[in-house]
Amino acid sequence: MDLSSLADGVHIRKLKKRVGRGPGSGHGKTASRGHKGQYASAGAQLPGTVFTGGQTPIHRRLPKRGFTNGTFAKDFAVVNVGDLDARFEAGATVDAAALKKTRLVNGTYDGVRILGEGDLTKKLTVVAHHFSKSAKEKIEGKGGACQLVPGRKPPVRNKMKPKPAKAG
Repeated sequence: MDLSSLADGVHIRKLKKRVGRGPGSGHGKTASRGHKGQYASAGAQLPGTVFTGGQTPIHRRLPKRGFTNGTFAKDFAVVNVGDLDARFEAGATVDAAALKKTRLVNGTYDGVRILGEGDLTKKLTVVAHHFSKSAKEKIEGKGGACQLVPGRKPPVRNKMKPKPAKAG
């Protein structure tokens, strides 16, 4: 093997193209932009990935159907009663901070939902945004308490009072 048989490979130390440095560089005068045209002037931006050459873009040609509530859907952390029984001592208060500390919940969520899978053998005070019917029965059946975290208040829609009726 000698230097002439090596592949080109990736050029790590390749210099960038310096345009507009005179006719001797090969990239002088128009700086490889051509004469006039849409992208010849400074500040002209090349089209993005969805640009289809002046015809109607694909996202406008396709029909719009359906509905998504992704902008205002809530993402809840789901915890089962059996998991609470395994990780918490009797008489403990279980809230979002305690669930994160015991690693039953990882990441960020809009709230906590307690579901009734598994058995509960201890008295616990559970603070959450939602309880399933079976989970509530199991927690309260062992003498524990279910405390709901209050949600957002609904906005007041009509602030205008009706006009009083004219006497006459």
